[in-house]
Amino acid sequence: MKKGLVLVLIFLIAFLSYAQNDENQLEKAISLRQNSRNRDNSLQERLQLALESVKIVKDIKIDSSLLLSNRQLSLLYFENEQYEYFLDLNMANIVISKKLGDSTAAALANDNRARYYHSEQEHDSAYYYYSKSLNFYLTSNLLKQKATILLNIADIQDTEKDYIGGEENAIKSIRIFETLPSSEDNLDNLWILNNLLGIISLKLGNTEKSLEYHSKAESISDDMQYGFYNKIFSENNKAYVYREQKQYDKSLELYGWLKSIRDQYDEYDPTFYPLVISNYAYTKLLAGHNDFNTMEAFFIEAFNISTNLDDPVTKLPISIDLSRFYLQQKQQDSSLKYANISYKMAKETSSNEILLDALKVLSQLKPGEDGKAYLNEHIKLSDSLLNVERSVRNKFARIEFETDKIEEANEKMSQQLIWLLVISGGLLTTILFLYIIVKQREKNKELKFEKDQQKANEDIYNLMLSQQDKVDEARAHEKIRVSKELHDGILGRLFGTRLSLDSFNLSEGKEAISKRAAYISELKIIEDDIRKVSHDLSTDLVSGSGFMDIVTELIDKQTNAYKLKSIFDFTDDIHWEMVPNKTKINIYRIIQESLQNIYKHANAKVVKISFELKNNVICLAICDDGDGFNINKSKKGIGIKNINSRVGDVKGKVQFHSVVKEGTEVIITIPYKN
Repeated sequence: MKKGLVLVLIFLIAFLSYAQNDENQLEKAISLRQNSRNRDNSLQERLQLALESVKIVKDIKIDSSLLLSNRQLSLLYFENEQYEYFLDLNMANIVISKKLGDSTAAALANDNRARYYHSEQEHDSAYYYYSKSLNFYLTSNLLKQKATILLNIADIQDTEKDYIGGEENAIKSIRIFETLPSSEDNLDNLWILNNLLGIISLKLGNTEKSLEYHSKAESISDDMQYGFYNKIFSENNKAYVYREQKQYDKSLELYGWLKSIRDQYDEYDPTFYPLVISNYAYTKLLAGHNDFNTMEAFFIEAFNISTNLDDPVTKLPISIDLSRFYLQQKQQDSSLKYANISYKMAKETSSNEILLDALKVLSQLKPGEDGKAYLNEHIKLSDSLLNVERSVRNKFARIEFETDKIEEANEKMSQQLIWLLVISGGLLTTILFLYIIVKQREKNKELKFEKDQQKANEDIYNLMLSQQDKVDEARAHEKIRVSKELHDGILGRLFGTRLSLDSFNLSEGKEAISKRAAYISELKIIEDDIRKVSHDLSTDLVSGSGFMDIVTELIDKQTNAYKLKSIFDFTDDIHWEMVPNKTKINIYRIIQESLQNIYKHANAKVVKISFELKNNVICLAICDDGDGFNINKSKKGIGIKNINSRVGDVKGKVQFHSVVKEGTEVIITIPYKN
């Protein structure tokens, strides 16, 4: 009992120590993360601090803290323009947040990836991650984040000419922002959305609605603390819409006002003024004014400013307006010069709308086939853009659909993976169970084999004893037979012959001599009979026949079973009754093992077994005509080990001779103790 309590106390102390260490490490990671936000440190120092924070929380495996450390590190990577690491860390946070069930963290990580792709104008990827982020925010109370994502989606849709979808999402975003407090940031977002709706409405041909949204945007800018720049951009946009409505006076009034306050915005945005004066000059041209020198001066000033700023986005619309101005003035060389500039820059910047304008001007300026070529290019590009516009209308709906499909597929794959793991575990358990059963059966088989082998050894030993008893019994019968024959036959004849010779000792004459000669011949016959009895006594009637019969029976049975042709040759010079039973059992087993090996491995047709006696040594040879084998590679085989072991038990020697595809010969020599 006391020992158990001690173990529990030791475990609790170790656990508390481990927990305390983790807590200390977590505090260190939080401190490093906070210090990485300190802008008094260099960017590289802040990166190093954030990396250390991530490493610590990874080691202590606290995913909730890892989310925060990864997020801070990803922002520093973005600041350091290491965008690949930025994307990778946010993808890692998507995985971790899904594991933790943290929808807000998942939304933020998806939003980070979307913003990067948006800035790189990879709109499909940006839309995909904005949509995923929005799905997480839909069930949350984070209204501002939801509205901001809708704004960004609407901006992408406008760029990709999905005007209806962009309008819908912009309106949804406005409805959310209007419920939020009137902070500077929220008002700025409302201005952006109304300005975007004004642009979309104009593209859809609804100029009145466009003016309404731009006026609303201007009104919002008036409510902002720092809304001056928003206001002048709204005024510029209204001037453009008025020009589209051919309300040139209103348009020129607004452009004139913007032109007059250049000093208030020029430092903030030096590209704005050249656009204003270019639009002012072109509006005067459309309005039918005839102060062409003034217009040209504004155009040239705008072009030169944009050239000095090295800003193709500003220079491009100015150059095409300048080309159209000279075209109207019938100054073809000047018009062609600026049309070519517009054409080249439009291709370089993929500004298709201005490229269409440039192609139209060039087709008017170039005579003959060149003009037709520009016109054909204009028609081809126009048709292509129309097809793109048609196809893009359903693109974002398709992306959302495919995103849902991917998520469904991932969910399905997760379920399938779980089932696969369960089934795999079951299969592995079954295979392990079957393996255990097979191994147990093999073990039982080996035990049974050993038991059968032991029984066979006992049977052989009993057979040997039985044969020995038969030999002893035969000897006893033979002794009785010889005793009777000596007593009843030879001794009686000797006694009768001796008496007859005694009766002729005193007789002489030819008859007596003849009689004695006859009796002497009888004695020779008796001598031969005695010699025969003596020879019979020296010969064992069953000598050597018992063990060879057993071996013959073994060879016949196994070769018949194995469908082998056998040749068995042995000598009578070996007196097997004088050979120890242990030696005979091992010889029997060696032959048995060899026949099994030949059957299993050799693919032989004929096997030859022979016994010889040479220099007081029993020589056993076992040969086959099978496949043969490499002796050096097969020395560790169980069959060869068994043969070596049995030969060693009887102090014999064994030699293996084998040639691949020619057969094998096993020569065993065992001392013969006679």
